[in-house]
Amino acid sequence: MSNKTIALGEKPIHISFLKDNLREYGMLLSLFAIMLFFEVMTQGTLLRPLNLTNLVLQNSYIVIMALGMLLVIVTGHIDLSVGSVAGFIGAVAAVLMVHYHLPFVPASLICLVLGGLIGAAQGYWVAYFKIPSFIVTLAGMLVFKGLALAILQGQSVGPFPQTFQKLSSGFIPEVFTDTGTLYPTSLLMGAAVALVLVYTNYKNRARQLSHDINVEPNGFFIFKNLVLFAVVLYFTYLIASHRGLPNVLVIMMALIALYGFLTSRTTIGRQIYAIGGNEKAAKLSGIKTERLTFLTFVNMGVLSALAGLVFAARLNTATPKAGLGFELDVIAACFIGGASAYGGVGRVTGAVIGALIMGVMNNGMSILGIGIDYQQVIKGLVLLGAVCFDVYNQKR
Repeated sequence: MSNKTIALGEKPIHISFLKDNLREYGMLLSLFAIMLFFEVMTQGTLLRPLNLTNLVLQNSYIVIMALGMLLVIVTGHIDLSVGSVAGFIGAVAAVLMVHYHLPFVPASLICLVLGGLIGAAQGYWVAYFKIPSFIVTLAGMLVFKGLALAILQGQSVGPFPQTFQKLSSGFIPEVFTDTGTLYPTSLLMGAAVALVLVYTNYKNRARQLSHDINVEPNGFFIFKNLVLFAVVLYFTYLIASHRGLPNVLVIMMALIALYGFLTSRTTIGRQIYAIGGNEKAAKLSGIKTERLTFLTFVNMGVLSALAGLVFAARLNTATPKAGLGFELDVIAACFIGGASAYGGVGRVTGAVIGALIMGVMNNGMSILGIGIDYQQVIKGLVLLGAVCFDVYNQKR
């Protein structure tokens, strides 16, 4: 049946499309509803330029780790050690830069390589010895939490060099005349990103049509992209009204684009999803399942190290408790964003939206003065609801 014809007794295409993509659009609507709720409850504080910038800085490391965790979950595994690894890498960075006065570039590279080696050590046991990832990474969580305490000797170490601090607290330089109230360079970059997103959506739709794949109706597609363009431009305007785009936001955007391309347009990405869907069938079809599983953990280690550097740069110090509870927010972001607990399902955009939902909830509840005890209760209920929704979709 073509995209324009509807057989007798079948549901209209737009209804079928919305039902098939309920998870994706449900997440977007949930994010919008949560932001609207907290914007009203905080009397406009949530979307003020200063708070919006702080929201990006506070959740940057969660988004970064969520990209790696998504691939791990898609393959049918889990990594409980990401928070401890991030804290451990921050401690190593502090020792290298503060105690040994190593420049931030070689110190950062050493930390990223170390993160990759940690991921390789854990991935090796999971991929080749078939030890459950829950057990391996639980052990890793305890090991690297202890190593961070040992390296820091139970004390905070800092401050970091100013050049390193700019990794998290710096902003892109202004090319045009600084007006003091608006940063044109940041605004132009946001407009360019919005145009690229719309163009990418158009090319993807054209490619799907050429392969006779069912796509959303024309009117819905145009409306969706107009809203996307307007929203990206509006939020860029708000951020550009404060101090411009943070450096870490540019890093996040580059990583989101990279992993979005990796998961949707490359052979490796399709093979990772195949492993999560049915590992035995994937292996019989010639996919090197052990190697890909191993590489997803290496990737997770590198991104955990990067997140640890970003977090340490933001605090301007390394503390023994850094990274505590990060793994819960990261895993929750992936599941809330539509990743399946059974593996094989999940999208980069979903993980990012899930991280934003967690970030907005944390920020909004803090502004409202809700205690950390009730914040944990609410976040736990939201996570449980997301997993229940996933189970419902699996049985449908």
